[in-house]
Amino acid sequence: MWRKARFVMAGACAAAGVCVVPTAAGPATAAAVQATAVTAKTVTTGAAATTEKAATPATARKKGKPYCARYKCIALTFDDGPWPYTPALLDTLKKHKAKATFFLLGRKVANRPELTRRIHEEGHDIGNHTWNHPSLTTLSDGEVFEEVSSTSNIINKTIGRMPDYMRPPNGATNSRVASLMSDLGLPQILWTGSTLDWQARDTKVIAKRTLKLATRNGVILLHDIVPETVKAMPGVLTALEKQHYKFVTLTTLLQGRTLRPGEVYPPRGR
Repeated sequence: MWRKARFVMAGACAAAGVCVVPTAAGPATAAAVQATAVTAKTVTTGAAATTEKAATPATARKKGKPYCARYKCIALTFDDGPWPYTPALLDTLKKHKAKATFFLLGRKVANRPELTRRIHEEGHDIGNHTWNHPSLTTLSDGEVFEEVSSTSNIINKTIGRMPDYMRPPNGATNSRVASLMSDLGLPQILWTGSTLDWQARDTKVIAKRTLKLATRNGVILLHDIVPETVKAMPGVLTALEKQHYKFVTLTTLLQGRTLRPGEVYPPRGR
């Protein structure tokens, strides 16, 4: 029954761009998923809608040449927040004029809306990291849809716009999950290198791993829920600045390229 309903919604998604399951407190029920009408991505106006544009370096617009084609870019990405350590990380990023991408959990966005808005207002990208951080490949189609659509919905409610990307927890994805993300209009973002900071729990080790993984146009996986990671960032940013890196959002790193819904980036095997 669910799969039949999903294909009905898929056609509507293609026209509207995204499926949203309205909910304010948690994942939608399977019945709600099947019954809820498809809504289009919210188009916002004013200061909130221009945040990313304002954050993009002005030089990127010169003669239409992408910023990261002219400079040595790297995208630092932080998963599983927002968390009490996130404000200190935001302070560090602001001090270094660095932008990053945050893949947030829906339940934490619901608990910390003001912090979520701060991330957005300071020019960072916000992505969908599901509501409860399950391995999506172990869930039913309906459960996957609930986890992701509920998170997109609470992000939209909080910052006034839908996320453009999602990251499957633990990088767990397959063709079925990709198909569901295609229905939801969300590309899947993985990484070129993971620091495994959640295992290390050591500031020096995390800093060393981050510097070793750094590469032009790299996408580095970190966690702002790990206090040692947040403590390591001032030294990491300083060291990478000396190597002439520019810290950019995923949107800037993509250099104007639009990812296909469901597409995995960076591609597996990179």
